[in-house]
Amino acid sequence: MSIDRPRISQRIAAISESATLAVDAKAKALKAAGRPVIGFGAGEPDFPTPEYIVEAAVTACRVPRFHKYTPAGGLPELRAAIAEKTERDSGYRVEAAQVLVTNGGKQAVYEAFAALLDPGDEVLVPAPYWTTYPESIKLAGGVPVDVVADETTGYKVSVEQLEAARTDRTKVLLFVSPSNPTGAVYSRAEIEEIGRWADGHGLWVITDEIYEHLVYGGAEFHSLPVLVPELADRTLVLNGVAKTYAMTGWRVGWLIGPADVVKAAANMQSHATSNVANVSQAAALAAVTGDLSAVAEMRTAFDRRRQTMVRMLNEIPGIVCPEPEGAFYAYPSVKALLGKEIRGKRPQTSVELASLILEEAEVALVPGEAFGTPGYFRLSYALGDDDLVEGVSRVGKLLAEAT
Repeated sequence: MSIDRPRISQRIAAISESATLAVDAKAKALKAAGRPVIGFGAGEPDFPTPEYIVEAAVTACRVPRFHKYTPAGGLPELRAAIAEKTERDSGYRVEAAQVLVTNGGKQAVYEAFAALLDPGDEVLVPAPYWTTYPESIKLAGGVPVDVVADETTGYKVSVEQLEAARTDRTKVLLFVSPSNPTGAVYSRAEIEEIGRWADGHGLWVITDEIYEHLVYGGAEFHSLPVLVPELADRTLVLNGVAKTYAMTGWRVGWLIGPADVVKAAANMQSHATSNVANVSQAAALAAVTGDLSAVAEMRTAFDRRRQTMVRMLNEIPGIVCPEPEGAFYAYPSVKALLGKEIRGKRPQTSVELASLILEEAEVALVPGEAFGTPGYFRLSYALGDDDLVEGVSRVGKLLAEAT
């Protein structure tokens, strides 16, 4: 007699699908079916990868060395170049042995938590958060603890909030600036205060710096271990080429940290995936050793779109949208619109409102539930200016009917 066991493990069955990728996939499917859907869901630049990076990959395809396995932790020359790039761009001096090259930023996120967490260890997660963070924490056996900020503070958490959430099981603070999904950028003083607090309680910090070059206006990016160097031995820095160089599909990220933690994560990677595709690593090498002119061009376009989007959103009755200072997202509150009648329906949640907008206005947005804060939307402004204006105009026209 066979024993009836679940087909899927509890650990994997508990994982939610990436909401941002799901929205993007649905928008693309509707467009393929002939509907004029405009998607604000995907977090990727709408620019092509710079040509000199593409050419480096083409050349690498013809190098027999790259047809074989290479070190699981990354090409030695790329690890060294990432160390040099990190000092150049953020002032953080590290050795090549402290760098692990990963299959995109998501693998770096998971491996960082997996290397540090034992079952039951708690991680303080400022919310709104990127959808992958809590799932990676849970996969690694940890417990995500949300620390929620809202539009009244520009979506930034305070030391007082962090302290209130800290327990004897807290091991790690997740810190992200510039933020996905809100575009919040912490000031130098705020980072120093949070870093000193974390150091004072013996916590580890995992800081995601993937949007380091995408800041606007008077905002400035600061790397936490540079401002609080006493915390460097308990800090893991995550980064990658995806956002800076318009290379989301190339799948090259990295993890920087103390050599023993990096070695442990590399051991894990050696069994999970081995080396990142060598052609992608060669492209990443060209990217990080090149100049930043490509990101400067993108940043100018993103800044223009940022200002347009925020202005248009705040002109819609019932929407409140703080001005993001980094990344390429706006995160407006739509709480005042919930429960109002729109074309015969009364959406009670931002999920329901997003579904209504997709059906009636043919605009795809990601609801705040995906980021731990119901009552909000995330809109990426990494799309063409004309589509941006048309998409927000459609949303505004529909929501103007709310009664």
